[in-house]
Amino acid sequence: MTAPAAQSPELTRRPSLAAVASVTEALAAAFGNRLVTSRAVREQHANTVTWIRPQAPDAVVFPHDAEEVAAIVRLCAQHRMPVIAFGAGTSLEGHTNAPHGGVCIDFSQMNAIVAVHAEDLDCVVQPGVTRKQLNEHLRDMGLFFPIDPGADATIGGMVSTRASGTNAVRYGTMKDNVLSLTVVTATGEVMRTSRRARKSSAGYDLTRLFVGSEGTLGIITEVTLRLHGIPEAISAAVCPFPSVRAACDATILAIQTGIPVARIELLDAMQVKAVNAYSKLSLPETPMLFLEFHGTEEGVKEQALRFGEIAADLAGGPFEWETRAEDRSRLWQARHDAYWAAVALQPGRAALSTDVCVPISRLADCVEETQGDIAATGLVAPIVGHVGDGNFHVLISFDADDPAEVAKVEAFIDRLVDRALSMDGTCTGEHGVGQKKMKFLEREHSPAALAAMRAIKAALDPDGIMNPGKVVVA
Repeated sequence: MTAPAAQSPELTRRPSLAAVASVTEALAAAFGNRLVTSRAVREQHANTVTWIRPQAPDAVVFPHDAEEVAAIVRLCAQHRMPVIAFGAGTSLEGHTNAPHGGVCIDFSQMNAIVAVHAEDLDCVVQPGVTRKQLNEHLRDMGLFFPIDPGADATIGGMVSTRASGTNAVRYGTMKDNVLSLTVVTATGEVMRTSRRARKSSAGYDLTRLFVGSEGTLGIITEVTLRLHGIPEAISAAVCPFPSVRAACDATILAIQTGIPVARIELLDAMQVKAVNAYSKLSLPETPMLFLEFHGTEEGVKEQALRFGEIAADLAGGPFEWETRAEDRSRLWQARHDAYWAAVALQPGRAALSTDVCVPISRLADCVEETQGDIAATGLVAPIVGHVGDGNFHVLISFDADDPAEVAKVEAFIDRLVDRALSMDGTCTGEHGVGQKKMKFLEREHSPAALAAMRAIKAALDPDGIMNPGKVVVA
C-alpha cells in the first residue's frame, strides 16, 4: 500500500514520566480538584463495556467550557501528550482506552443545553448532555431528538461514533442530524464547522468530517442538532414470524414499498427467550419484529394495516399492539436491554456485542448465513438488529479465560465481517472502529481511500496526540 507523503507521527509509546508530571502539575494548578490522578478514577475512564483490555489514562480532567478544553489541548500538545475525550463510556470498540497514557477529558460537567430554537427545529448543546436529558428538556416544547442508540449516551459521544439506533430507519443517523459543531483542534484552536442554516454550499463539509471521527481529529465542545416535532400518534407492536428470513423479507418489502416505519427491530428466537427471562415478558419464542409507527392517527393506522398485509403474506403475525406510553416504554426498554438479557443467558461468562451492516436486499442472506455459522461453531450468540437499515448485532457469550474459545470468537467475527463485505456491506454499521475493528478497514476500503484518511489525520493532528491508536494509524 502506498502511504501519503505526509504522515502523522502516530504515538508508539507512553509519554515520559517527566512529561506526565509536568502536564499534571500544570493542570492541577489550573483546575484544582477537577484534575484527578487516582487509580480508581483513571481506571473508570478506560474501556469497560467490551472484551478489550482496559488501558487507563495518566490523568482525568473535568472542564467547563471550550476555552478550558483548548487550554488543556495546548498544554498536551506542548508535551506530545495524548488527549482522549470521554462522554458516558458506553462505546463498544475501545474508543476511550488510552493505550499510550495521556489526559482524558471528561465532559460530564459540560452538560448545558445552551439554546433551543423551536421555530427552527434545532438546538445547541454541550457534549456532556445525554439524549434522555435533552428529550426531557424538549418534551414540553413538543419537540424531540430521535437518535436512540439504547444506552443513555452523551451527545458528544454519539457524534464522535456516528451513532445510530432504533429510529434510524425513519430519522437517519447522527450524520443526518448534526448541523454544526464547535471543535478544539490538535493545536488548541477553537473552530466552528458551519452555521445553523439547513444547507450550505460554502466550502468543504467540515461538520461531516468530524462526525464519526472518534476523537482522532479534534475535540467536540458544542453541537447544533436537528430536532423533530413529537408525532401526534405513536403505536408500537410485536409481530412473530416463522423464520428469520420471513422477518427480514417483511422488513425489506416494507421499506421498498415506502411504509415510513419509525422503528423496525429484529430479535431471533434465542434473543426473544433471553428478553422474556430478563424483562419478564411472555412473547412467543420465535423470530420477532418490534415495530413503531409515527404520524397522525389515520396515518399510523394506514401504516400498520399495510405492514400487517405484508406480514400475513409471509406467515407472520398476529400483531400485539401497545398504544399506552408506559407499555411502549416497557417494550422498547426490553429491546434496549437485549445485551444484558443475552449476558444473563450464561451468567459468569464474558459477553461482547459486534455489528455489521449490509444493503437491505442482502439482509436475509447475511443473517441466515450468520445463524448457520453460530450453530456450526457452537456459540451462544443471539442476534438483534436495526434491520430497517440492514444493520444487525451478534451478542456473543464466551469464556474470556479460555484462549481456544477466545480464538474461536475472533475467527467468527472475522467470518462475519468478511460475509458482510462480500455482500457490499460494512464491518460496522454503528459501533465504530475504535481499536478492535481497525484491522478490517484494509479489507473494506481501497488503498487510495485509506491514504486519504491518513492524509486527513496527518493534516489535522500532525503530532498524533488526538486519541491515538484508533481508526487509522499512519
